[in-house]
Amino acid sequence: MKIEQIYTGCLAHAAYYLESNGEAAIFDPLREVQPYIDRAKRDHARIKYVFETHFHADFVSGHLDLKKKTNATIVFGPTAKPGYDAFIAEDGQIFEVGDYRVKAIHTPGHTMESTTYLLIDETGKEHGIITGDTLFIGDVGRPDLAQHVVSELTEEKLAGHLYDSLRNKIMPLDDALIVYPNHGAGSACGKMMSKETTDTLGHQKKVNYALRPDMTKEEFIKELLTGLTTPPGYFPQNVLMNIKGYESLDTVIERAKTPLTPEAFEAAANGSAVLMLDTRKPEDFAKGFIPNSVNIGLNGNFAMWVGEMIPDVKQEILLIADPGTEKEALQRLSRVGYDHTIGYLKGGFESWKKSGKEVDTIERISPETFEAEYRSNRSLIFDVRKKSEFDAEHVIGAVNIPLNRINENLSQFPKDKPMLLHCAGGYRSMIAASILKQRGWDNVKDVIGGFQEISKTDVPKSEYVCPTTLL
Repeated sequence: MKIEQIYTGCLAHAAYYLESNGEAAIFDPLREVQPYIDRAKRDHARIKYVFETHFHADFVSGHLDLKKKTNATIVFGPTAKPGYDAFIAEDGQIFEVGDYRVKAIHTPGHTMESTTYLLIDETGKEHGIITGDTLFIGDVGRPDLAQHVVSELTEEKLAGHLYDSLRNKIMPLDDALIVYPNHGAGSACGKMMSKETTDTLGHQKKVNYALRPDMTKEEFIKELLTGLTTPPGYFPQNVLMNIKGYESLDTVIERAKTPLTPEAFEAAANGSAVLMLDTRKPEDFAKGFIPNSVNIGLNGNFAMWVGEMIPDVKQEILLIADPGTEKEALQRLSRVGYDHTIGYLKGGFESWKKSGKEVDTIERISPETFEAEYRSNRSLIFDVRKKSEFDAEHVIGAVNIPLNRINENLSQFPKDKPMLLHCAGGYRSMIAASILKQRGWDNVKDVIGGFQEISKTDVPKSEYVCPTTLL
């Protein structure tokens, strides 16, 4: 069977391309749709369907632009009520893609419209299941997201539905089926996802905690809900965009591709509640940046951290990027619904610097200097990694404030004593340092290499204790 996984690492997202006899289908596409169109053109195929497993929370799907550009039919599972033209499948309904068949299996739980698609080849053999966020490799979808959009859908009710879907719809299927999930490790849509992005259903029945055959519904609900962290604030906003519809990506990019001179950029920044977002690498940002700008580098999980740290997807943004990377930054912002970039700094930060305008810096120190500072007891240590990372091993005496909790814990950062920030490798701590600088903290230093390098020094560290949950 000709089925391809198209994986995007920065979002831990998997879309799928299915083609047979000149017809193609796309499952759960990202917002920039041209790569899917180009893929079908190479096969001389027409995109017939865009299958959506559910209304996504962690990204804005490309289904509307695909429909507009290819005249493909958008397909959702039972109970879906999109605010635009789409085909709502019945449970068990069959769709033909060339010589292949796609069977819709309604599997509510992650959301009520969640649907798994069973792939059947030209001989009638069942090949695999595209599971969306119903079943991951090593995990299942969290059931607490839909309640942020529909309040009566409690996480307990959804977890109960998911238990029934897994037991009655998924687990009875053939063990040889290949599981094709929508996400892998790093996604906030689950808590224990594997780094592997496909597996057989039979193996998952053996190793996935949520598929234990002797698990009661009550045990399932308890285990599934234990250890869930608060979902990023942009999730409900993305769900609503996927339900109601949104502007074409072409329109968004064209509007945002406005080059601004340093003078025009400064005027725009001073004129309204605009966020200056610097997408350069942490080490480049630290050496010099526009005062009050925030650093979230394109070299890391950019879209995810934008979604975590910028509460409103309608926030107006002024972009500072390495020349030539502006379009990539705009596309990655749009993937998670941030459609309101109003322009970018022409020539990047160097043009600002050459214009003679004010520049700020953040001091970065080596792990050896960190060790000396630690032993002198002159500075407070702040670890901005996730709680699970901190619990596993940390510098003794460090205070753990995860990056996505900084804005609500600003009072814990003193302004009258030096502070040293670190994460695992330096990406997240620079985001934290830039936010603190923006808010008026000038006593911040960042540790080069983060805990990965600190762990090689003689700084006292807690003994390793394997965490019971991955938060």
